[in-house]
Amino acid sequence: MRNKLVKVALALAFLGAPVLAQTITIRIGHVLAPTEPTHIAALEVAKRVKERTNGRVEIQVFPAAQLGSNRDTYEQARLGAPVMGHIDAGYLSQYVADMAIMGGPFLFDNVEQIRRLVTSVLMEEWNRRVQQTGLHIVAFNWYFGERHIISRRAFPSPADLRGVKVRVPPNPVFIETFKLLGAVPVTLEWAEVYSALQQGVVDAAEAPLSTLYASKLYEAAKMVTLTGHFKQITGWVIGYRYWQTLPQDVRQILTEEFIRGGELMSRMTIEQQDQFRKQLEAVGVTFVNPNLPAYAQATRAFYNNFPGLTPDLVARVRRIIEGR
Repeated sequence: MRNKLVKVALALAFLGAPVLAQTITIRIGHVLAPTEPTHIAALEVAKRVKERTNGRVEIQVFPAAQLGSNRDTYEQARLGAPVMGHIDAGYLSQYVADMAIMGGPFLFDNVEQIRRLVTSVLMEEWNRRVQQTGLHIVAFNWYFGERHIISRRAFPSPADLRGVKVRVPPNPVFIETFKLLGAVPVTLEWAEVYSALQQGVVDAAEAPLSTLYASKLYEAAKMVTLTGHFKQITGWVIGYRYWQTLPQDVRQILTEEFIRGGELMSRMTIEQQDQFRKQLEAVGVTFVNPNLPAYAQATRAFYNNFPGLTPDLVARVRRIIEGR
């Protein structure tokens, strides 16, 4: 799979002028805790890039929003700073609307379907369109896991979410999904979620189990409803103008190692799900299995109503992920 991912990512790399400086320093930022698989895999990427370039390229990893919010890192990158940001389909849809479908509710049945989509010709097309907005997708195979809802109560059916204030990240895919579920989506940056849940500014939040545990949201709420509403894939973007200035060998190494890092992070995410559940149970969290067909039915309109989607996109994506 790695060779195909490298081909997709490198197909769009521009042969620009080489950077003259001997040392290239790139800062990468995300909003997650240092204990998360995303951060651990990013550190491994930084180590391997430094080794493969004999110290010519140094990647500095900044967790916990030290470089600002996700939006902050994207804008820094678009302006030409040597910065990479952690991104998902919801944020990417603000640059290329069709990419919203990758983050849509209950789209994927398994991780293999996600792999088919991110190694497809369609993904190449999307990256070309992203580049026109000033960003370049270095890799997009970092499986972030299934997202679930944490609150002080359970939500066995979508009807139980009616009127519930649910924290969502400030991107349109999450907002539209939770509107369809009858909830009131409240957009907050991740750094604000703990206090918002604790103080009752929101009634619920949603995230993968790894993030619920690492962020200690269980201190404010003890009930997790296992909706798995998104099987979320994430990746890394860099400014396209800056990407063009990097030597070709550096671009290739960065592409290969971020794809390799995505494979590592994805394995960690899958393998650690049981571990994170046990850790949450150990601190008093109760898990509830909801009516998943009802949840999927409630969000089906997402694929017809989300603004800006190409008319035949849903059918095309389903053919890709089903291997047809």
